[in-house]
Amino acid sequence: MNTIEYYLQYPYRLEIVPDVDEGGYVASYPELSGCITVGETLDDVVKNAEDAKREWIIAALENHIAIPDPTTSEYSGQFKLRLPKSLHRSLAQHAKEEGVSMNQYCVYLLSKNDAIKNSN
Repeated sequence: MNTIEYYLQYPYRLEIVPDVDEGGYVASYPELSGCITVGETLDDVVKNAEDAKREWIIAALENHIAIPDPTTSEYSGQFKLRLPKSLHRSLAQHAKEEGVSMNQYCVYLLSKNDAIKNSN
């Protein structure tokens, strides 16, 4: 039987969202069903989430409930993109004007466009 330390070393995904009704934040570990907590500040909710995860794992071990391994993401946060030289030059020039790297500028543009598309 594995110990609590064994499971605490796993990188379970932590999700934090604002609590629009009550204020503060709500945190959960999607892979640990029902492991959820709240906090007034981001620091509070992260600390509370760690405590909640520990208590969830302790309860699961005591009650012989299977504890899942964390899921691995197939998304690395990186991808390669081929584009016309003229677009590359234009993006590089705009990034320079904004005082940011071209990577940061492209992430900004993609995020902005994705937010617009998802708000419709």
